[in-house]
Amino acid sequence: MSRVSIILCVLATFVASACAAAEYSGPKRINKAIELLEAGQPVYYTYGAKGSDSPRTRDEMFELGKSLSKTWADLILYDMEHSALDFGLLRAFMLGLLEGGPTPSGHRTPAVITTLPLMGLDPESVKINGWMVQQALAAGIHGVHLCRARDPEAVREFVRQARYPVHRQGLDLEGGIEEGVRGMGSDGFARKIWGLTREEYFTVADTWPLNPDGEIMLGVKIEDPHALRNCESTARVAGLAFVESGPRDMGLSYGYLEGRADPPLPPEVVASNARILAAADAAGVAFLNNVLPDNVIAGIDGGIDIAAGGSQEAAEIGRRHTGRLMPW
Repeated sequence: MSRVSIILCVLATFVASACAAAEYSGPKRINKAIELLEAGQPVYYTYGAKGSDSPRTRDEMFELGKSLSKTWADLILYDMEHSALDFGLLRAFMLGLLEGGPTPSGHRTPAVITTLPLMGLDPESVKINGWMVQQALAAGIHGVHLCRARDPEAVREFVRQARYPVHRQGLDLEGGIEEGVRGMGSDGFARKIWGLTREEYFTVADTWPLNPDGEIMLGVKIEDPHALRNCESTARVAGLAFVESGPRDMGLSYGYLEGRADPPLPPEVVASNARILAAADAAGVAFLNNVLPDNVIAGIDGGIDIAAGGSQEAAEIGRRHTGRLMPW
């Protein structure tokens, strides 16, 4: 982006945020991303920990969180699939977000979702490794994104690992989920991040939109042909909030080594994107995919609800296009 474009982008952001602030009445939910989706507004995300370049000490991670506390983004993707599986670092990051907050919209922190080195290959492996989901949620994050979601039964187990047994929605559905397994004591740190009492946290620490009052977003990555074959059944699993078309890994599965997430995409990836979007629409869950400044409007109009790619310029264009009121 040129210097002039950056200046214009900053000015547009200031003006749009000032106008929106005059009409926005303040946060209605803990999870900023859910609040936006309920209002019919797209969500834009950036990155926290990401790959080998991520901070390696708690002090560094705290400072990273603090620096992102007033980010332009609505949601932060914190990667532990390829970055260190270190829940102490994640907690330090959340404390940094809290220290630097609130967000321009008034939320205590941006929404934070993490990926884990947990693959949705089969229910047994998800059940054995479900402790990772529980540890991540105990750090006060707002959602978990399951990689390689090949098996709908594995996804059901993923949802179970993220819920408390006090929540009963979906248990009586045909092919539904089983009772949650999160336990007492997992709330202490998380409720401090969320600013809630124990009772309040237990009430809202559940999967949305299955529980309309829930503040936790669970998503799945459909990122290889095996997952694609079951994507319609997977998207219908009770407890999910969104489905992602994983273009980089999907392309790799078909033998493309570049790792592209933006056009021009391989034809197999274009076809898989369309099928996954259709599955998400049929199931009534949000669709996540990449956007750039030159395609964000077409992407939003075409069905993208959660915009990946980490582009502030794309987010500014998209927000103006949809007439967003919430400040950013």
